[in-house]
Amino acid sequence: MTQLHELALRTPALVREVQAPEAQPEWRARLEEIGFLPGEPVHVLAQGLPGGDPLVVRIADSTFALRRAEAACVQVQPLDEGATR
Repeated sequence: MTQLHELALRTPALVREVQAPEAQPEWRARLEEIGFLPGEPVHVLAQGLPGGDPLVVRIADSTFALRRAEAACVQVQPLDEGATR
């Protein structure tokens, strides 16, 4: 598995798990509330410049801007790694 912020642009993937850092436990609930749930299709559309922050992420039928730190909480499996929905 890969963290969402490591996913190459426009690479289709599925969300596998969301884990929040100990210092920010509320991030998990926030990410899940906006649709980052296991099995949902996701891909990164763009990265901000300079530094690649924020990321523009498409999850199911919605598009969000996420900080790299938030995207690092989302474990994904690229579809080219044999993932199934």
